Amino acid sequence: MSKTHHLRSTPQTVHWGFLDGSLMPVLTVDSGDRVRIDCITCTPESSPAPASGMKLLPEMVEVFAKAPRGAGAHIMTGPVAVRGAEIGDVLEVRILEVTPRIDWGFNLFRPYSGTLPEDFDHPGLVHIPLDLQRGIATVAGGIEIPARPFFGQLAVQPPLKAGRQSSKEPRGYGGNLDCKELTAGATIYLPCFVPGGGFSTGDGHWSQGDGEVDGTAIETCLSGVFEFHVRKDLDWVMPRAETATHFIAFGLDPDLDDAAKQALREMIGWITSMTNLSRDDAYRLCSYICDLHVTQTVNNVKGIHAMLPKSVLQRS
Repeated sequence: MSKTHHLRSTPQTVHWGFLDGSLMPVLTVDSGDRVRIDCITCTPESSPAPASGMKLLPEMVEVFAKAPRGAGAHIMTGPVAVRGAEIGDVLEVRILEVTPRIDWGFNLFRPYSGTLPEDFDHPGLVHIPLDLQRGIATVAGGIEIPARPFFGQLAVQPPLKAGRQSSKEPRGYGGNLDCKELTAGATIYLPCFVPGGGFSTGDGHWSQGDGEVDGTAIETCLSGVFEFHVRKDLDWVMPRAETATHFIAFGLDPDLDDAAKQALREMIGWITSMTNLSRDDAYRLCSYICDLHVTQTVNNVKGIHAMLPKSVLQRS
């Protein structure tokens, strides 16, 4: 029988700003188990003033005071190890539920960063009220942004030999993918580089445009329910994902052109493994109907995700 666990965000269960293959699991589960994971998305520097009326979660104060801080800004909850997952396996992570934990979010851009570093030499921080009942964030000009919450960080642990890695750059182990398609109902597949996989998540977003152009979205604290399955029948070396309607392949590189090439090659390989199409015909199919989206342009390692409608293959 599968079990349901609850992993809260505390100084003992989070790692702040880094991923590391040597981290010990904070929870170990069986394949098929579900885990509700609470996450914190904020830092002391981006917290609202007490006079704003926007309240911090009690554990945020404790984490800020006690959790060691790495090079990145992201506070991630985990790692969760899955029994039976070995190096070379793939961890299938089904995202069953994504729920806001607070009624405010923030957006922050930093001097000389983002997609237009030469245009913005000053910092900009705003705090944004969230109407949880209506599912609306109200931003400057009274513009209403509907909720489409997702976790920017979905990661397994990097290889032990890689040492400690900043949480900013996404890699083959996932991490800061910032893919807005990975909402509740999506599934992400992450290749395992350490025994147990070691899944962590964080970087909650209320809503984000493709590109995340100023460096952040509407950032907020989320809780998610994830179901884990060990896949020994897959030999993938890059993250892949699927939604109810699409297959998604990722490309990650400092150069967007190279990221696009990687995403396209991953998708061509996926198509040929699911069909009797040759590589030539899979390449043609991608040109007919596969969309290349810019995932994000702001994490040093940039992202492209290729999206193929499932309906095309189902009809064939």
